[in-house]
Amino acid sequence: MDQTPEKPAKRKRGRPKSQFNEAPAETLQSVERALIVLKAVAQLERTTLSDLSLSLGVPTATAHRVLNTLQKHDFVAFDEDTQDWMIGLEAYRTGTAFLNQSNLTQIGHKVMRSLMKSTEETANLAVHDQFEVVFIGQVETHNPIRAFFPPGSRSSMHASGAGKAILSALPEDQVRKMVERAGLERFTEHTLTEPGPFFDELGVIHDRGWSFDREERYLGMSCIGSAIFDRNGHPIAAVSISGPSTRFSDDKVAEFGDAVAQAASEITRQTGGRALSV
Repeated sequence: MDQTPEKPAKRKRGRPKSQFNEAPAETLQSVERALIVLKAVAQLERTTLSDLSLSLGVPTATAHRVLNTLQKHDFVAFDEDTQDWMIGLEAYRTGTAFLNQSNLTQIGHKVMRSLMKSTEETANLAVHDQFEVVFIGQVETHNPIRAFFPPGSRSSMHASGAGKAILSALPEDQVRKMVERAGLERFTEHTLTEPGPFFDELGVIHDRGWSFDREERYLGMSCIGSAIFDRNGHPIAAVSISGPSTRFSDDKVAEFGDAVAQAASEITRQTGGRALSV
């Protein structure tokens, strides 16, 4: 059975602070509002008008006008049967254009296929966005029980193999600022929520070249990741494998880790990148 990450929880009803603040002088307020709504719809995946307006803290009439404008240009779509709003085809095309601007996904897919075959676990490709990783590619294992991350799904960096791999390759002062802003949210009893142990873990990951997430985000699921670097030596993405923890036994973890690190190194090499010590 596929294990799919849960959807973001909807904001509790109340009077949240409006996200439609005054736009800076150098930007257009209407564009700012449209982008805020578009990002919210993408994160919620499917949402009613009332839930969207509550989550953003704006009147329904205002949210509806923005949605109608985005719908006119196919950036959002409306399901008449369920009365839900969702991401439209044009938003998908725009996102695809971003992914196609480099050969990261194309090269990554080829390497991930080899990684999946050698480990018999699902291989993933992810980039980071603030304190989250966004999955942009996946090669699924043929095993009937497997992990599944749809393109565009997100996970907190501190509780994912891909995320911890990227964080371990960033300067420590930069990571500390990220942690101060986002915090270390607890998802399971295995999540690292204290700065001391968390930064100790990043040091271990940095030294050996791969991370290990044993049920830190989802009970029953484990993940091993390694960072991918650009030509300036900055971590821009990570490759990982994920699957049921029962298949990540102690005698397999180091073997899997080496395979993932080799895959990340190969993607880095083929995309013209190079790893630098931090």
